[in-house]
Amino acid sequence: MTREEYCVKIKEAVENINFKGTCIGYRPYGNGHINDTFLVRSRQTDGTVLRYILQRMNHEVFKNPGQLMENIAGVTGFLRKKVKSEQGDPDRETLNIIKTRDGNNFFCDSIGCYWRGYQFIEDATCFEDVKDPDVFYQSALSFGHFQYLLSDYPAGTLHETIPDFHNTPVRLENLRKAVKEDKSGRVKEVKAELAFVLEREKELHILMDLYEEGKLPLRVTHNDTKLNNIMIDNATGKGICVIDLDTVMPGFSVTDFGDSIRFGASTGAEDEPDLSKINFDLALFEVYTRGFLESCSKSLNETEIDMLPAGARLMALECGMRFLTDYLEGDTYFRIHREKHNLDRCRTQFKLAAEMEQKWDLMKQIVNKYR
Repeated sequence: MTREEYCVKIKEAVENINFKGTCIGYRPYGNGHINDTFLVRSRQTDGTVLRYILQRMNHEVFKNPGQLMENIAGVTGFLRKKVKSEQGDPDRETLNIIKTRDGNNFFCDSIGCYWRGYQFIEDATCFEDVKDPDVFYQSALSFGHFQYLLSDYPAGTLHETIPDFHNTPVRLENLRKAVKEDKSGRVKEVKAELAFVLEREKELHILMDLYEEGKLPLRVTHNDTKLNNIMIDNATGKGICVIDLDTVMPGFSVTDFGDSIRFGASTGAEDEPDLSKINFDLALFEVYTRGFLESCSKSLNETEIDMLPAGARLMALECGMRFLTDYLEGDTYFRIHREKHNLDRCRTQFKLAAEMEQKWDLMKQIVNKYR
C-alpha cells in the first residue's frame, strides 16, 4: 500500500470513529513497534481543540482484533466503576474507548485493517527509561493498583490475545524446535546460550507447576509491564493510568511483576551489546517491590508473594529464550536493526538472570521486608 493509499485509510477511520467535533489534522505519535498510532486533533463548536488517539491494530500479531477489543472494553469498563468508587477520575485513570459511529468498539476499513480510538490523556508523560527511581516507584504503584482493582474480575472470561504468551515450558519447546530445524545455520554460534537454558530447565516449569497444583491463581494480567506503559501526571509526578492493554488476558501476577523488573532494574538497554554495562540493580528491585506490594499485597496470596523473585528471574530467562529462538529462526518476529541484534538481546537477559541468582537471598529478604 502506498503512502497516499494509507492516508486514505486513515481518513476513512477518522470519519467512522465518533470523535467529537471536526477533524483538523493528525500525525504519527509515540514509539510503538506493533500498532500504528496517530494523534488526532478535532475542533469543537466553541473553537476549542480536543485530542484523541487513533490506532491501527496489527492483525498479523493479534489475530482476532474483535476478541482483543472485547477484552479491553470489559476491563476498562470494570476499571471505570472501580475508579469512580474510589472517587478518582475515570477519564484519566483508565483508557476510554471512543466508539465508532455505529456503536462498535473498533472499525474495519475497506481493505480489512482494524482501527480504534481512545480519549487522549492530557498533561501526562510516558518515560522510556528508568532514569529516576521515583518514576520507577510510581510505575510499581500503578501496576500494583491495576492488579488490585482487577483482583475480583473473572480472569477466565478473557480471551488469550496471544496464546501461551508467558507459558515458559512452551517457549522452551519452541526453542528446541528452532535448534532442531536450524533454519539459519546459527546453532553452532549459540552453544553457550543453549547450555545456560538447559542447565535451568527444571526451573522453567515452576509457575505452571504451581498453577496446576492450585497454588497460583489466574489473574487479569497486563503482560507488557514496561515503564513506558504508565502515564505519569505532569503536575504531581504520580502514576495515573496503565496503557497499552492489547495483551491483557489471563495470567500470573508474578510474571507482570517480573517483566517490570527484567526491563527496569537493569543498568543497561535491553539490546546493549557490551555485557559489562548490564547488571541487575538491587536498589531498583527494592524500589519497585516496595511500590508493587504497597498497592496490591492485600489481593495476593502467600505463594504469589513468595514467587516474586522467581517471576523476575523467569521473565528474564523467558525473554532471553524468545530472542534466542527468533535469532535461530532468522529474525522473523522481533524487529532488528543490526546483525546479531536478537542475540545481543538474548545475552542481556541471560546476564540479568545470572545476576539475580547471585543475589537471590537478598531479593527474598527485600520481598519479605515489604510483604
